Amino acid sequence: MRATLRKFGLGRAAYRFYHAPIAAVRESLAAGGPLEQWRTAAGRRAMKKAATKLPPPNEAGQSLPLHLLSGNQFWYQTIFCLWSFTRQTRRPVAAVIYDDGSLDDHARQAMTRVFPLVRFRSKRECIERLDAHLPATQFPVLRDRWENYPNIRKLIDVHVAGTGWKLVLDSDLLFFRRPDFLLDWLEAPRVPLHATDTETSYGYSRPLLRELAGTELRERVNVGLCGLRSEELDWEKLEYWCRTLLEREGTSYYLEQALVALLTAGRECCIAPEADYVTLPQPPEAQACTAVMHHYVAESKRWYFRHNWQRALAAAP
Repeated sequence: MRATLRKFGLGRAAYRFYHAPIAAVRESLAAGGPLEQWRTAAGRRAMKKAATKLPPPNEAGQSLPLHLLSGNQFWYQTIFCLWSFTRQTRRPVAAVIYDDGSLDDHARQAMTRVFPLVRFRSKRECIERLDAHLPATQFPVLRDRWENYPNIRKLIDVHVAGTGWKLVLDSDLLFFRRPDFLLDWLEAPRVPLHATDTETSYGYSRPLLRELAGTELRERVNVGLCGLRSEELDWEKLEYWCRTLLEREGTSYYLEQALVALLTAGRECCIAPEADYVTLPQPPEAQACTAVMHHYVAESKRWYFRHNWQRALAAAP
C-alpha cells in the first residue's frame, strides 16, 4: 500500500496536507501556542544579537579541551554554551568546532572573537579523514548516515582517526554554576561519561538493542554530554550495528544516542548527576536555574531563548 501511494505521489501529499499540519499544531501547543512561539522567536533573535557583543572571558590557566558540532543555525548557541562554561570554570577553553557544512565567515569570526583558541574542522577536512579512514566501499552505512543524519557527526567526526578521551557538548547547553563533575572527568578521564535523559529514548526496540550489545543497556543515556576514548571505537562494529538497526527497524532521530548506549552497555561510566545536569528543564527549575547546567531540548527551548541565556549572563562570576 505504501509503495502504491508513493507511486502516485499520494504519500507526499498526505504528509504535506495531513501529517505536517497536525505536527505543526502539536508543536505549537507544546510551545504554549502562537503567541508564546512569537515570544520565543523574539528571544532567539535577541540571543543571536547578544552573542555578537559578548566580551571575551579572558580567563587564565590551562585551557580545557571541548568538542562541539555547529553551523549557521547554531553558532550563537555554541558561543553561549562555551561562554557560560568558561565563566563558571574560570578556565579558558580550547574548543574544536566541527563544521556541519554551513558555517560562514560571519559565524567563524563571531566565535573566534570571543574564543581566540577555537579551532575549526571544515566539512572538507572531515570528508578527507573519512575517505582515508572510513571509505564508503567498506563503511557504506556509516557514510550514508554521515551525509543524511548530522547527529552522527558528533560521534564520527570527533573520533575517527583520533586518540585520547574527548568530551563532546551539545550547543544548546547553559552553565549556571561551576561544573565540578565535568572538570574532574577532564582532569583524569578513565571511563566513558554521559548525561541522563528524562526517559529512555533510543529509537529502537530493547530486544534488538540487547541482541546487538550482548547485555542489557543502561536506561536514559543522554548524549548532550558525551565523553569517549577515540581508540576504543570499533568502526566495523559500529557499521554492523547501524546496518542491522536500519535494516530491521528503519531510521531514527535517536540513532546516535542508541549507538552510545550500545558502546557503554555493561561498562562502568561517569554519569552526570541529573539534579545538577538537567535535560529538558521544567518549571520551577526552568525559571530558577539553580542547577549546574541545563540542556534545552524540545519544549524547554522557550525558557532558553526567552529568559535563561540572560540568566546565564547574570550568573557569571
